[in-house]
Amino acid sequence: MHDNATEVTAAGIARLAGVGRAAVSNWRRRHPDFPRPVGGTETSPSFALTDVEEWLRRQGKLAEVPLRERVWQQLAGHPAGPVTALVQAGCTLLLLRDRPTEWLELAAVSDQRMAELLPDALAKVVAARLGVRPADPAARPGPGSQQGATASAGPALTVPTPAELAPSVPLLRGVVDLAAERGARQTFEFLLGRHLDANPRQYTLTPTGPAELMAEIAGEARTVLDPASGTGTLLRAVRAPAAVYAQDAVPDLAALTALRLALHDAAEVQARAGDTLRADAFPGLKVDAVLCHPPFNERNWGHDELAYDPRWEYGFPARTESELAWVQHAVAHLRDGGTAVLLMPPAAASRRSGRRIRADLLRRGALRAVIALPAGSAPPYNIPLHLWVLRRPVPGQPPAQPEVLLVDATSDTSDGRTRPSWQTVREAVLDAWRPYERTGAVEERPGLSRGVPVIELLDDDVDLAPARHLPPPAAGGGTAELTTVRERLGDTLRLTADLTPPPPPAEAAPRSPWPLTTIGELARAGAVVLRSATVHAVPTGAASDVPAPGARIPVLTDHDVLAGSGPSGELPEAELPEDTVVTEPGDVVVPVLGGGAVARVVDADGAGAVLGRNLTLLRPDHAALDPWFLAGFLRGTANNRQASSYASTATRLDVRRMQVPRIPLDQQRRYGDRFRTLAAFEDALRLAGVLGERLVRGMHDGLTDGTLAPDPVPAPDPVPADGDQADGDRPDQAS
Repeated sequence: MHDNATEVTAAGIARLAGVGRAAVSNWRRRHPDFPRPVGGTETSPSFALTDVEEWLRRQGKLAEVPLRERVWQQLAGHPAGPVTALVQAGCTLLLLRDRPTEWLELAAVSDQRMAELLPDALAKVVAARLGVRPADPAARPGPGSQQGATASAGPALTVPTPAELAPSVPLLRGVVDLAAERGARQTFEFLLGRHLDANPRQYTLTPTGPAELMAEIAGEARTVLDPASGTGTLLRAVRAPAAVYAQDAVPDLAALTALRLALHDAAEVQARAGDTLRADAFPGLKVDAVLCHPPFNERNWGHDELAYDPRWEYGFPARTESELAWVQHAVAHLRDGGTAVLLMPPAAASRRSGRRIRADLLRRGALRAVIALPAGSAPPYNIPLHLWVLRRPVPGQPPAQPEVLLVDATSDTSDGRTRPSWQTVREAVLDAWRPYERTGAVEERPGLSRGVPVIELLDDDVDLAPARHLPPPAAGGGTAELTTVRERLGDTLRLTADLTPPPPPAEAAPRSPWPLTTIGELARAGAVVLRSATVHAVPTGAASDVPAPGARIPVLTDHDVLAGSGPSGELPEAELPEDTVVTEPGDVVVPVLGGGAVARVVDADGAGAVLGRNLTLLRPDHAALDPWFLAGFLRGTANNRQASSYASTATRLDVRRMQVPRIPLDQQRRYGDRFRTLAAFEDALRLAGVLGERLVRGMHDGLTDGTLAPDPVPAPDPVPADGDQADGDRPDQAS
């Protein structure tokens, strides 16, 4: 009966009903009429979505399920897979936006009749917007295909047939209803974002911050190409282009990107699926700008087949230099004077196998800048990637700039965080790039930026790593800065001594066992509101794959809670879900991954941030629960052990199972005061560690670069007053 039904897991049922997974397990045990599994495994069964919805409706548990949740569950459990469902949904949203009256006519017929008529309507709108026409179903891989790179380039997507659309009609009706609430573009972004978030290992996403920076460096461009388009983030970051061109080796990504770009704005969209280096979909195309985040460290990029390819005008790349093949592909597609910006691994700037190509790029004026970004700016997040900025030389003209701009934006910030905020990085890069772009020269800033003469780089190594060609900054910020750090460290150490908890009494009085209650019971009684994150929070600049205009909201991540730091993420306000959880003073935030005993009370400075992924928020009723008392007992090691469960690679905390004593509020506050003091002591220790590390690093740097002397200069002896001088110390009057 359910051969083609949409299936949903226990986690999906929990999201539908707005409960935890434990509640779904209880329903299965306690209710004989709960739907039987129709798939999955014994440990992770799946259920028919229609049966689950019917059962929840009978139990009165489906009344307030948001429409977006129901649509997402239908899409995620689609019989043909979520990518196929996403493509069909995107085509339908394109039809709804561009030809709304045609959709209204189709919406009035039966599901079976809609499946028969919809392909023709979709074919018209897709052909008009993307230049794609219906193809023979037997000759196409189709969206959802798991095949990798294709040998030849082809259309990014194909129009679905009536048979393919038949099981999707209920989903498409729901998608259109959701678009009536959110808009066509926002609906597709929501569904695509959910899919990317649910499958993080399948996709390499370019974060919004680097994408926008690359677009700003490229400048105004009417025509833009991304030959490794991924999910289309780079092309969406370009402001008001007339035409965008995209190609990706993975058919799924090419199809999703085509629809995403078509729904984004009115620019002409040309998207293709195929291996870019082996089968260029746009031969002869010349554009104003190329933006690219190519795959790194590929050995099978076509080295043997492409030895005589005309794109290698700066030298034939070695087998280990796939990134330099992408660089030359990008330059080959630029019009004269056009700009290319590529996100590159740092090794490409210094590997000996690529030095001849780097040298020729420098000699002919094609390479304009190399910019080092902090680690964590883009995947892979563990290394500091580079931006390469290139220009297509104009025939007959000498290079406009005799210097190459080198920028190193990887330095730590003064507050000791592992990397500077993305806004700081962006401003530092643009402050160096903009004057260099206008005049060909830039003011030297030690440790940050410098215009390096080309002749200085043309040595045996042709090493372009910015840090190796920049004068070092003043040690630790200079002697004055080191003095300030030392003074702050002294103040912090004195504060730490003052906050050190007093020793416990020699003999603790015997205590009767407390009556305990769980967080789940407190939530059911209304003493605490339990909320989980609804957004995927990542570091600032990488917070979203969806650039949007308007204000950006800070995001509190699980790493922030563990480190005791402020919110380090951000999201566009326009793209926040309706049920976004925003912190308030007195909230208690608990990370649910990692197995650590951590709970943090939100203060006034941390309030107003969006709750990030892998965090649970507890909002206590202050008339019944003291937040510091609650956070302190949640940090107990024994409490964490009994509330932890273990997966194959991680430990997960079930906050509902954690226990706190059931004691009067005045007694809670006594405990809360002590826990608050312990938290202040912990913060002081953390700050002392950061300041001590900065002082040690600055002293090492100063001693090694000669800006500090090995011995401190002794202070002069105070000059005593005349009346205090000893006779033997009086100056000789005669002299």
